Amino acid sequence: MKASEFDKKFDEGENITDELDLSHARRPGEEFKRINVDFPAWMVTSLDREARRLGVTRQSIIKMWLAERLQSHG
Repeated sequence: MKASEFDKKFDEGENITDELDLSHARRPGEEFKRINVDFPAWMVTSLDREARRLGVTRQSIIKMWLAERLQSHG
């Protein structure tokens, strides 16, 4: 499909998702970098308890809390 045809479909509000190859799509700024962090045992226990309460994983709650804190500091 030519770019002009694609643009026309988009401009007319047609669904163009079938025309896209999303297999390698990524959100900008969302590349991952693995780090290791050591926590005291009491903190891991508390994290696990809160994660169970919220129905998420330990990693998810750490990410959520860090994101909240970073966003609050601009």
